[in-house]
Amino acid sequence: MADIGFPVIELERSAWEAIQRGELTVDTTLAVHEGIAAFAEKAGLSRLDVEMGLKRAVRHAEPADA
Repeated sequence: MADIGFPVIELERSAWEAIQRGELTVDTTLAVHEGIAAFAEKAGLSRLDVEMGLKRAVRHAEPADA
């Protein structure tokens, strides 16, 4: 799953930053969810697998010098 280029990765990053600041909005959450669902359908993957891979990529990214 890590090899998939997620078209909503920047949106997930901004949502994650908003969560950390305590500023996540319903609109941002909905946009991320809809983006994940659309990508999963187009790629023929389960929404859950895409969501978990996306969260892993954003929240648990490898350090740049690793």
